[in-house]
Amino acid sequence: MNLLPRRAGVLCVALALVAPGAATAQDGKTVILKSSAGRLEVETVASGLENPWGLAFLPDGRMLVSERPGRLRLVSRSGTVSAPIGNVPPVFANGQGGLLDVALAPDFADSRMIYFSYAEPREGAAGTSVARGKLMEEAGNAWLDGVQVVFRQQPATGGGNHFGSRLVFARDGSLFVTLGDRYSLREKAQDLSTHIGKIVRIWPDGSVPDDNPFAKANGPRPEIWSYGHRNVQGAVLDPATGRLWTVEHGARGGDELNHPEAGKNYGWPVITYGRDYSGRSIGEGTAKPGMEQPVKYWDPSISPSGLTFYTGGLFPNWKGDLFAGSLSGSKLVRLRLDGTKQRVTEEEDLLEDLGERIRDVVQGPDGALWLLTDDPGEGRVLRVAPAD
Repeated sequence: MNLLPRRAGVLCVALALVAPGAATAQDGKTVILKSSAGRLEVETVASGLENPWGLAFLPDGRMLVSERPGRLRLVSRSGTVSAPIGNVPPVFANGQGGLLDVALAPDFADSRMIYFSYAEPREGAAGTSVARGKLMEEAGNAWLDGVQVVFRQQPATGGGNHFGSRLVFARDGSLFVTLGDRYSLREKAQDLSTHIGKIVRIWPDGSVPDDNPFAKANGPRPEIWSYGHRNVQGAVLDPATGRLWTVEHGARGGDELNHPEAGKNYGWPVITYGRDYSGRSIGEGTAKPGMEQPVKYWDPSISPSGLTFYTGGLFPNWKGDLFAGSLSGSKLVRLRLDGTKQRVTEEEDLLEDLGERIRDVVQGPDGALWLLTDDPGEGRVLRVAPAD
């Protein structure tokens, strides 16, 4: 049941989360629940978006939000949604394809450069690509200048499934790009001559870092960082260590939390904790020498999308925890890691009473958690903060 009305404008909802069996109170626009962090306020900052996918904050507090059909918009803190930003290239808006993640260049304050991933149409097929362009604004209009494609997943194929894709800049300025297995090509996730089912690492201009694990090998694609992935839709750097963390979709069960390392094989589709949609087993089991185990897996699936470490001051009890959106689970998931960050010691399901598919989760500059809800006509930007 959806307890919150969907409509334009700004809606403030007081929420506090979990504690199984906790009493709930409703008062018009307000839902109150108990939570490990006390009462929470969930504010609808903007609504009416079409399948919003990625969110990035500008230095002035506005947000860049991508919509999967191919639009990129500016959203103000007051909820004003701009007209579509001009010069975004055509996208393959079919199935899970379209305009996907968006990220600011590390030197955005000087360069005004933004990066975005998208399903690119290619002669009857499609593949995940990454492009960049300079964000220009004048007289209330915004557009991208000098758009350049810096990476193309190879090979392209038909179908509209499993494009990935998240963008994460590393501390050294290199760029991680997560790529799906395209569903029909899942066996190629183990094939190093392709980008299928891989995480790649490139420099912002698309060139290959010399210290990539396969940069000097004959045969493998030099951009590859790790392989054996199914469909990674959440990625973030650990602010304490600079290590990459990801969440990826399994089949029926088998969603995974990983920290992908250079040159390592994460098993798909040879090993997995999920089963095929037909109910049949996949691959050779759940473990094999030379293939990595996930830090955590989910069965049944939650379809994780979006991932962030919380480092702000608004939720001191949650500092250092991971937050992942959930599509099929329609919730926000909090994960606490042990001191070695090798094991999840605590898990909390949040925002289930919203009944919303959570596509992305980002910590804002104000220390709040900012979310995108995945809806074909009433997608929202939500701000989650303490009610008190």
